[in-house]
Amino acid sequence: MTDAELNKQESHADSHDVKLTPFTIFRYTYSVILLIFSIVLVVALMFTGNTKLAADVNPWVALIVCILAVVWLSMIEGQQASLVGLPPIDPLLYKETHPVTYLNAANAFLGDNLDRYLMGRQFMVLLVVFIINLCGAPTDANADVLNMPQWLKTIFLDVGLGMIIFTCQLGQLTTQVNASHCMLDFINNYFALFTLYVAMTIEFSGIMHCSYLIQNILSFASGKPIQSNEEPRTGLKFVFFWGRVLMSLAILGFSLAVIVAALFQGKTMMAVKYPSVPNGVSIFLFLFLCCIVGLLEGMQIAFFAVAKLHDNERATSFFGRKTCDLLFKGNGQNLPGFMIGRQLTVVASFF
Repeated sequence: MTDAELNKQESHADSHDVKLTPFTIFRYTYSVILLIFSIVLVVALMFTGNTKLAADVNPWVALIVCILAVVWLSMIEGQQASLVGLPPIDPLLYKETHPVTYLNAANAFLGDNLDRYLMGRQFMVLLVVFIINLCGAPTDANADVLNMPQWLKTIFLDVGLGMIIFTCQLGQLTTQVNASHCMLDFINNYFALFTLYVAMTIEFSGIMHCSYLIQNILSFASGKPIQSNEEPRTGLKFVFFWGRVLMSLAILGFSLAVIVAALFQGKTMMAVKYPSVPNGVSIFLFLFLCCIVGLLEGMQIAFFAVAKLHDNERATSFFGRKTCDLLFKGNGQNLPGFMIGRQLTVVASFF
């Protein structure tokens, strides 16, 4: 290799290094301090009986379940980054070096299985976050823990910053950021393969199938056909599919009715924490946050999908090009940066 090629390679590598400026070091430092404090706070809440599972069952049970849930959540989040980013890469290129990754890809990229995985995976995320919330979220925002002053309780317990940092940093952001750069290595294990099968089993159950109805409606409205790697459904497959869609619609309708009724009757945490907020405003905020979360989830999938494409393949429209230029410019930090901001926004919307 010539000196010019070596210099070009080193320059390319340097462009992907994070420059440790004083401001960067400061952000790293206070972020680690916040994470450590949040972990201590959540564990303290458990062992003082101030979380639901710790109070109803046992603090040690709450701690063990919380750890297992966070570990599984980290796999769910990181696996998505890998599976959505790998389709442009020929699986034969990593069949020998990453055999379990190849098994993941062989199952996920068969037909429309990737779409099925993504749907089941979203249900898993919400379920696991709900379990973590039962294990570590405070039942009383004024709980006497760590001798915290009231203003600190308001920030970390009432607003929920402690649980947001705890869930995001440990269960989501770390693995998302790493998996977005190490897609092959992250899912080269049987835990990832097991998670893939669980997600696809959830999708097969039909709980989330009303999403396919929305997909078909949007396809009809836009005049663009749905791209599929499978033959059109006929016969029993057609009946089974739309039967699950109807079942999912019934579940969604019932769930929405329960939520709206609870909001109107003031039987949600919104009414407990902020009693002066009108019920109509609570419903508006609920729908608004649902839209924001849905938008951010869709953007995440799209950004992972284009991450491995060549620059000239990433966008076919003006705003698509502008978005990709902003996302992938410089040393590539904007993609992980978006993941961090997106995840904090999503989890904050949950809590």
